[in-house]
Amino acid sequence: MSMCSTVSRDLDEPISGTAATATTWLLLEQPGPWGAKALTSSHLDPVLGRALEAAAEGTGVRVALIRRPGRHADSGTPEARKVYAAHTVPGNVWLRTATTRDPHLLLDVDFAALGRGDHHSFDAALDGHPHTGPLALVCTNGKRDRCCALLGRPLAAELAASGVEGVWEVTHLGGHRFSPTLLVLPYGYAYGRAEAHAVKQVLHSVQEGRIVVEGCRGNSAWERPGQAAELAVRTAAREYSAEALTVVRTEGAAPLWEVTVAHVDGRRWRVSVSQDAGLPPRPESCGTSVLGSPARMDVVAVRRLPTTAALAS
Repeated sequence: MSMCSTVSRDLDEPISGTAATATTWLLLEQPGPWGAKALTSSHLDPVLGRALEAAAEGTGVRVALIRRPGRHADSGTPEARKVYAAHTVPGNVWLRTATTRDPHLLLDVDFAALGRGDHHSFDAALDGHPHTGPLALVCTNGKRDRCCALLGRPLAAELAASGVEGVWEVTHLGGHRFSPTLLVLPYGYAYGRAEAHAVKQVLHSVQEGRIVVEGCRGNSAWERPGQAAELAVRTAAREYSAEALTVVRTEGAAPLWEVTVAHVDGRRWRVSVSQDAGLPPRPESCGTSVLGSPARMDVVAVRRLPTTAALAS
C-alpha cells in the first residue's frame, strides 16, 4: 500500500491552511516510546496525561510531548525534564522554558491565562524564564502514522547530527500526509514535506525575525481559513517580517469565508477563502483504508482595501 504522504505529494495536494491550531503550545519532555495518544499511552503517568488534556480543553493551549532525536529505548523515568511554553499570536509572541523533576507541577499552571498569552503562572509554577533561539519540532510518532516515523525521524536525526540547535521530536502536529512535518517556535508556523536544507533556511530566517512561506502550512495562531489568507497576503505583499500581519476578522462559514488581514503599518487586505474537497478520494492516513476527500483551503481573491475602508473596518 502506498504511504499517505506519497499519494498526497503525487497529487500535489496544497498544504496552505492545514496547520494545527493553537494560540499557545505547552511541551513536556518524555523519552521512550509513544502510543497513538501519547499523553495517555507513553511513560508519562496517564492520570497526569488525562488531567493535562482536561486542563487544556477550550483554552487555546495544545499540549504535546517531546524527546531528543535518536534511539528511544526504555530508559526509565528521567530525573529532570525540559518544558517549553510558546505563545504564537503576533504582537505578544514569546517562548519560555523550565526544567522540572515533577511534571505534575504543570497542573498548577493557569491554562486559560496561558492560552491568552499570559505566562506568569507558568513562570511561577515551574520557575520559567525566556528561551533564546528557535525550536524545530519534527513529528515522529509512528504509532499515529507510519509516515511520521519513516520520514520524520530521519529528518530530526539529520538536523541534530548536523549541529542544528533546538531540534526535538514531537508527538503530533496533524496532517501526517504532509510528512515530514514540523512546527517552528516561537512564531508558530508549521511546514510540510520538509527537507533538512529547507528547515535550516527556515530556522535561519526565524533568528532574523522573518518567515519563509515556501512549504508553509500556516500559523497555528489562526483557524485554517486565516492561515491560508495570511500566507496569501505575505506572498502578494512580499511581507516576510514575522509579526507584521494579524488576522483581525473572519466572516462567513464553510465553504466560503472573507478574512481581513491587517499589517502593523495600517494596511489591510480582504481575502476570499473557499473550502473544497480534495479529489480524487484517497486514504487520509496510513492507518486507515477508508477513502476520504480532505478539505483544502483555496484562496480565491486577495484585495487590498483602500485606506479609508481599512480604517473603518
